[in-house]
Amino acid sequence: MGGQLTYTYQTPKGVAGGLVDINAYSIDSRTNGETEPGDMRFGMGAMVGGSPGETVLVPDDTMTDASKFEGIVMTGFTQQMTMLGEVNVYPAQTVGILRWGRAWVLIPDSVYPAYNDPVYLIVEGADAGKFTNAATNNLAINATFIGERGTGAVAPVVLYNQKSE
Repeated sequence: MGGQLTYTYQTPKGVAGGLVDINAYSIDSRTNGETEPGDMRFGMGAMVGGSPGETVLVPDDTMTDASKFEGIVMTGFTQQMTMLGEVNVYPAQTVGILRWGRAWVLIPDSVYPAYNDPVYLIVEGADAGKFTNAATNNLAINATFIGERGTGAVAPVVLYNQKSE
């Protein structure tokens, strides 16, 4: 007779925008201010949009003020996959934004963070909105990598309250 002998509260590795564990966290609701489906993705960083406190945008090279960083776009596991295997965040859709807590974030294919590396938000190029451990041309945020790369292009981070002192 078989049975499950191990249990975990941890979200499986590889779920971009998923919580890492059951520690305390804060998620606010915002509206996706992007105009194309798929521009914003779960596990990306989000910046203050045209209506502060209401809308969020994917960062670009004009967004270099860390105080405009809203948080991480979280999945509620309610989005269905398209026929092409994509999970899209649609324009004007309400999204959860992790303000502080632990989450799996998107990282570029070439990034291999180590435990305790600082976290930077990429604000330009094809990887804008993803996170890295390299400071060059990226936006420093109040976060730390808390593990190595997961399955796929994700890594766990702890995001601290972004208020400046």
